Amino acid sequence: MEKRASPPSSAPNSAAGLVSRYGFSHIVTTLDQLGFSRCRFWIFREHLSCHTISVGRHLYPSPEPCYKPNIELPKPLSASKTPASFPVPAHEQQDTVFAPAFELIRQAIADRAFPTASVAITHRGNLVGLKAFGHFTYEPDSPEAITGSVFDLASLTKVVATTSMAMILYERGLLDLDLPVTAVVAEFAAEDPRRDAVTMRMLLAHSSGLPAYEKLFLRAKTRDELLSAAFATPLSANPGAKAEYSDVGFIILGAALERIAEESLDRFCQHEVFGPLAMTHTAFNPPLAWRASIPPTANDYSFRHRIIQGEVQDENASVMGGVAPHAGLFAGAADLAVFAHAILAGGRPILRPETLAVFTRRESSPTGTSRALGWDTPSSPSQSGKYFSANSFGHLGYTGTSLWIDPTRQLSVTLLTNRTWPDCSNQAIKQLRPKIHDAVVESLERPTHT
Repeated sequence: MEKRASPPSSAPNSAAGLVSRYGFSHIVTTLDQLGFSRCRFWIFREHLSCHTISVGRHLYPSPEPCYKPNIELPKPLSASKTPASFPVPAHEQQDTVFAPAFELIRQAIADRAFPTASVAITHRGNLVGLKAFGHFTYEPDSPEAITGSVFDLASLTKVVATTSMAMILYERGLLDLDLPVTAVVAEFAAEDPRRDAVTMRMLLAHSSGLPAYEKLFLRAKTRDELLSAAFATPLSANPGAKAEYSDVGFIILGAALERIAEESLDRFCQHEVFGPLAMTHTAFNPPLAWRASIPPTANDYSFRHRIIQGEVQDENASVMGGVAPHAGLFAGAADLAVFAHAILAGGRPILRPETLAVFTRRESSPTGTSRALGWDTPSSPSQSGKYFSANSFGHLGYTGTSLWIDPTRQLSVTLLTNRTWPDCSNQAIKQLRPKIHDAVVESLERPTHT
């Protein structure tokens, strides 16, 4: 493709001058109509005195990075050829080693905190725990859970899929964290001038000013309608002023990432994350053949009017066709143990350690935030319990799922449940989860444990 040189910033038609004269939203609309939507990136980069970018070289598909990330890249940006490694099975003594933690889970099932659970624990490169508990529902004839049971991960989708996609695009030089969202999703622009200040980093760090949750499914019947509703959602706070966990923000983030990658979230993650890690029981919209291995999450009387099993529990994700950036991924505990093992190994073979460091480090603003980029970090009190180190990171899922990773201890704990069965009302897992994490760490660090 013919290369087009970017005009010098001192020229009359510089980006700063154009934005000042016409406004960014008008410029983006005109560029889109003319087929030059990728020029948005140059407009914002020059206007904000960031990296000066040549449209021809950097903004059209290219193996070269379109900007210089703040990490050293000692070799060409290409897919890693390093084969995946897997945690070594070493859970023969798990019933003895983790007896206190497992008893907490059994008692929780007896107390009806959730019908079923699946746990995977990795430690120093070994899979030291892999166990399933309970039955799919509270009925006595309900199927018994096995270690191969597959769960609706809910918001774990945000880190296992969407944040992984963001990390990979960042590492390859295709994602600028400080790029305004409107540079990629022009529909996000509106009369509120604050929206032009929302960046990709803010969406990842939940500091965009967007509200936590909106029942978009009540006014949207299709994926496109729901995305339009998300793009038009008003800000509830000034961008960067405070951290507020936002599903809406991640829906918009996912749309932006798909446009940058020119590929859907599920397809990208399949060939860049799940495939390379041999996560064979991880998928959006799991096939019908998996249904018998998936515990139900809800008896939905109000929206879909059916038992939700093998389809995403989240209503907004359901309207989006089951593939959504904030929810929709299904997986078994063993697959998440493999994912966590890769993260603890510095990201290999899907990422570099430098990239992980950028995304798993707690953000310095807004003041008091516990958020990293996509991930959460331990706060006080924390769902990770009292032992996970300050370097730890993790995430929770609405259906009663969680994944916490501690690089200092070389430890990961995956806990999957269907606590939302049958009506999403039971919140007992909030008190239980930290106790389980504490019991796991105490068991591993007892003097008698080797």
